[in-house]
Amino acid sequence: MAVVKEDIRTRLANALNDQVLVDVLEAEKSIPSNIVPFREAYGQTIDVDDADWRKLTGDSHRDLAPMTQKRMVDLGVYLWESNMLANRIVELPIAFMLAEGVTVTADDETVSEVIESFWFDPINRMDIKLIKKVRELGLFGEQCWPTFVNEFNGHVRLGYLDPVVIETVVMDPDNPEQPIGVITKKDRKGRARRYRVIVNGNDNDLFTQRTVEIRETFDTGECFYFNVNSLSTSTRGRSDLLPQIDWLDAYEQFLFGELERSSFARAFIWDVTLKNATPEEIKKRAQEIRVPNPGSVRVHNDSEEWRTESPDLGSEDTEKNARTFRNHSLGGASIPEHWFGGGGDVNRATAGEMGEPTFKVMAMRRQFIKYMLCEVITYAIRQSELSMGGEPDMRDDIYKFEVQFPEMVSKDVSKYATALTQVVMGVAAAITQGLMTKERGLQIIEKITSRLGVEFDAKTELVNALKEAGSEKEEDAFKEPAAGKDG
Repeated sequence: MAVVKEDIRTRLANALNDQVLVDVLEAEKSIPSNIVPFREAYGQTIDVDDADWRKLTGDSHRDLAPMTQKRMVDLGVYLWESNMLANRIVELPIAFMLAEGVTVTADDETVSEVIESFWFDPINRMDIKLIKKVRELGLFGEQCWPTFVNEFNGHVRLGYLDPVVIETVVMDPDNPEQPIGVITKKDRKGRARRYRVIVNGNDNDLFTQRTVEIRETFDTGECFYFNVNSLSTSTRGRSDLLPQIDWLDAYEQFLFGELERSSFARAFIWDVTLKNATPEEIKKRAQEIRVPNPGSVRVHNDSEEWRTESPDLGSEDTEKNARTFRNHSLGGASIPEHWFGGGGDVNRATAGEMGEPTFKVMAMRRQFIKYMLCEVITYAIRQSELSMGGEPDMRDDIYKFEVQFPEMVSKDVSKYATALTQVVMGVAAAITQGLMTKERGLQIIEKITSRLGVEFDAKTELVNALKEAGSEKEEDAFKEPAAGKDG
């Protein structure tokens, strides 16, 4: 058996062309037979930063291979630049969500100044760059923003890390859905940057001791990392265009093919028939014939017939096929066909209903964008507070602010105005009959006025109304209604 093993190892060494292994085998042959060579027990070496590294094949079957991830990004950018349908799939949601801009407000004046300083910083310019960041979030499926903090006043500026240079996103070994670090690919000098993913709060309160120690090895700086179209056990995001990449390209190729066929369909040839002519006469006449110029005169006798011949390429199903391919891609993006110039069987009523799923998908993405902005702004406020000394409680009022997005679509306020009149009359009748308190009635009215863009607190509004009217005392406004006549 030992001879067999030695033969196998020798052949393996030769196959691998491993000179070191060959030398070891030759050395073993010189060892006396009564001496047993020392060998280490088989095992596995565990590094202290083992959790920072990912296997070449990927730790999760739910991640794309690194080369596939890069190709997804490259193809997404290419289609966005060159494919009109892909461009609209990306740009239309952004226009609906951000066209009128995003505003961030806070009641605290100091906090408001911090937010404004961060938002309109010459480098950050979130009022302009937010559109670009949201676009690339959809195209690449992820965003990574390194941060730079002024050590004197805590002012925060955002950088940018191209997803193509990200080698690994390290997840918390105790919580596989929480990213804790980002490792970049090595540069020309063999150096890789290691960014610690920002999680607002104290690491010792948020992570286990093992995770805290791992996060301390990310010493390049801090960064925000966000991804979309991913699962809980995925480390990287997916492009919005990933499911449609092949179909969008096929649709583009189909249209180019139809363009070429259209050019061929307009082509024609002159077909000349010579009656009762011999082969020699046909050859002679063929040498004499010249293609007539437009507007020229052609003269011949009745033994010669001229006519044009055009190809019949059968383009009857072109429109149907184009619509099928286009709607397949648009449907995957939850965009109705009449948004891309296809009317179909659509009128004003059905068009409004067909847009509802699209707006729901946009609202879901807008909610994630709001989360991103809240994380970044909270970090900016926290750094400002830390620069003044002390660790602020994340529940403090200084972290209360509001991120407001524009309405995605104009509302038909006429139906709400009509409903408001009816609701007010119904509420007034219920209060008069003693079936409802005034506060409850205002709460019902507020539900309708909120659709008109007017929101208020019912209790505060009632107190102010009674003060203005001066007809009742404040304490009388919140008494339970008296029982009706039948009670």
